[in-house]
Order: sequence, then C-alpha cells, then structure tokens
Amino acid sequence: MDIKVILLSIGASFLLAVLLGPLFIPLLRRMKFGQQIRTDGPQSHLKKKGTPTMGGIIIMLAVLLAFLKFSDKTAEFWVLLVSSLGFGLVGFLDDYIKIVFKRSLGLTALQKLIGQLVFAIIVCVLLIQMHHSTAVSIPGTDTVIELGWLYYVLVVIMLFGTTNAVNFTDGVDGLLAGTGAVAFGAFTLLAMHASEHESAVFSAAMIGGLLGFLVFNAHPAKVFMGDTGSLGIGGGMAAVAILTKTEFLLVIIGGVFVIEMLSVILQVGSFKLRGKRIFKMSPIHHHFELSGWNEWRVVTTFWAVGIVLAVIGVLLGR
Repeated sequence: MDIKVILLSIGASFLLAVLLGPLFIPLLRRMKFGQQIRTDGPQSHLKKKGTPTMGGIIIMLAVLLAFLKFSDKTAEFWVLLVSSLGFGLVGFLDDYIKIVFKRSLGLTALQKLIGQLVFAIIVCVLLIQMHHSTAVSIPGTDTVIELGWLYYVLVVIMLFGTTNAVNFTDGVDGLLAGTGAVAFGAFTLLAMHASEHESAVFSAAMIGGLLGFLVFNAHPAKVFMGDTGSLGIGGGMAAVAILTKTEFLLVIIGGVFVIEMLSVILQVGSFKLRGKRIFKMSPIHHHFELSGWNEWRVVTTFWAVGIVLAVIGVLLGR
C-alpha cells in the first residue's frame, strides 16, 4: 500500500480542520450553539458554559473531503461513509434539538435508537451485498469462528456499543480527540497490513481531522465536538474494525472507551441495586477530576493508556 497516500490523507484532513476551525467556531458562537454544563459535575467546568459545540462538523467535513479525494469509491467506501456520516447525522440532530429547542436530553431514547438502527441496518445490507466474511478471529490465536447470520447481530452491537462508548469519553478538553487519533492510528497500521485501502485512508483522514480539531479543542477548549463528532467517530471506528476483520481487537484498541462505558454501567447498576455509587461521578474521567486531578493530568493519563492499548492491539493483529 502506498504510504504516500496515507500521509497525504492525514495531512489534507489536518489542514482542512485547521482551516475550517476559524470559519465555523465564530459561526457557531453567533448562532448561540453553546454547550450546557451539568451543575452536579466538576465546578471547574461551569466556566465552560456557552462554549460553542457541534464542532464535530469540522471533523466530519475535513475527513469527508480527504476521504473523497484519496479513496477508490469501492463497496468498502460506502460502508465507511454510512457508518460515520449516518451516526454523525443522528448526533447532529441530537445536538441541534438540545441547543435550538432547549431540550436538555435532545432526541428521545427511542428516536436515537431508531436513527442508529436505521444506519446499522444499512451497513449490514451493504456488507451482505459485498459478500463480507462472517467469520471472526480470536486475537492472539489461530482460532476462527464462523458466525453466519449472527455476525450481523455482532455488527449492530459493535456500532451501538462503540458509538455510545466513544460518546461517554467526550467530556474533558481534548480527551476524545486525542484518544480517538491514537485508536485510528492503530487501525491505520492494521488496515495497511491487511491491504484494506479504503479503511487505511479513512483511518488516516480521521487521524488528521482529530488532530486538527485538537488545535481548538485542547484545554482550554474553544469548541466542543458534541454528539455530531462523537457518534460519527464511533460509527467510523466500528466500521473500520469490521472491514479489517479486527472485530475483537476493537475492544483492546478502544479500551479507553470501553472503560468509560463500563464505569457508567457500574455506577448506574450499583446505585439502582445498592443505593450506593462506586465512583464520585461517571464517566470515570470525572471521578479523577473530583479526586483532585486537573484536566490536563486526566487527559494525558488517558492518552497514555490509549497509546499502550493501541500498541498491544497492533501487535496482536499483525
């Protein structure tokens, strides 16, 4: 695979995000697309109220333009496009309703479920049409399991699980942008190793888009990505894992996202069953903030964990 194309995809997406930021951030501010802050969270976050959100538009637009330029428009191209832009669209509608209609919860749970299910089904149909393998490999072993139609159940679970896990991770300046770039870095290497051109180009574009967005999202953030970005990132990441046949490696490479989601599940479950909380606040990055860590320490620690898990995932996948 041509490494030059990969580097160009990263560079183009990064440059586009850096150029789009100064255009979109003032526009989002003028339209009063400001972030609402939880009053029960870290008090240091209260000063972030009103910071422009829906900045995920910057990421998705930069990735889309770079991907269109350097991809080959194969069947895999459409799977990646539907997964990222489709789930990103659900996130956009959620953000829009929260901000414009002043509904703190955005889309209802049922509306969000239906929207995500529609795009998950479309992805499954595309995979069937391209005769995508329904066998999965166990990382670190030679074991291959043929799932048959159950594979598409796994696809839906992956799309739902990844988008929600990534969404939980978006809560501290630069946290998701950094960990997302690291994860897509791992998937770029795995896609190149598997000669999956579209997945490699898409992952590379995501690296550039996320790092370009990080220029504006690093502490103190000038813009937040909102569900527009987090759901789009999650959908794209799940699609890359599916196309590169690294379905189970996603749990390792995306380990930070898994930890974030598990912290929420454990917190809710513990409170409902025992009336007690395990963490000071979930997702777990807020627990560390309330334990006295500043944002930069939380972010860099999570980035470091993400890098270690990404390296493990790449080593297991090669």
